[in-house]
Amino acid sequence: MQVAIGSDHGGIKLKNELIAYFEEQGIAYHDFGTYTNDSVDYPDFARAVAEAVASGKFERGVLCCGTGIGVSIAANKIPGIRAALCHDTFSARMATEHNMANIITLGERVIGPGLARDIVGAWLNAKFAGGRHARRLEKIAALEREIAAGEKR
Repeated sequence: MQVAIGSDHGGIKLKNELIAYFEEQGIAYHDFGTYTNDSVDYPDFARAVAEAVASGKFERGVLCCGTGIGVSIAANKIPGIRAALCHDTFSARMATEHNMANIITLGERVIGPGLARDIVGAWLNAKFAGGRHARRLEKIAALEREIAAGEKR
């Protein structure tokens, strides 16, 4: 598995903690930045990670900012992305089992590094349940296609 990871300045410490976790676990990753504490705009990094995942170059993505909210909103603008904001392991597991979330977002100002590791581990190790959940994901994909085509209900 290859994971794309990125953050703004408000999530850089948490991003770096998760990079250390990936290295400990032998998980391949690419860091899309930011690389300093200088103020940057989170949509730029959310877009880079989301486009990398949507293109198929990476199976999953992790985004961090102060709350996880901004990067989640931005990433979900990219067709094919299902970014889930998770601050607990149950939500992270369900994000995979029920929603096949391909990006997880986390808030550095909301959770600590130990919990973040547990959340990402739960998300990465969960398996998609399929069944009725697959039908629902197809409806989301159809909605994206309708919007892209300019169709209205």
